[in-house]
Amino acid sequence: MKIKNAITFIILVGLIASPVSADKDKGKKKQLPPGLQMNVEKGKPLPPGWQKKLAKGEILDKTIYLQSQIVVPVDAQGLITIQIEGKLVKLYKATREIVEILK
Repeated sequence: MKIKNAITFIILVGLIASPVSADKDKGKKKQLPPGLQMNVEKGKPLPPGWQKKLAKGEILDKTIYLQSQIVVPVDAQGLITIQIEGKLVKLYKATREIVEILK
């Protein structure tokens, strides 16, 4: 009986832990690569390819968000418009989810 309970416990722990580890991988996917992150921290500009990551529904990387300038402050819906190296982007401030790319 103890073996049966132990096996059941192990299976339940495995099922509960699986979604948690999947969420961790999902968040890491959106971060900048280490070399690019280091360049950004040194104040170097982002390479031309970073613009490909700007798409409606995507989460804007925090590093890119911190380099932006606020053009229109947060409105009643929680939307903010920022400028990133000449591009205007409207997004939810709380989640950094891109709603629209204006220019």
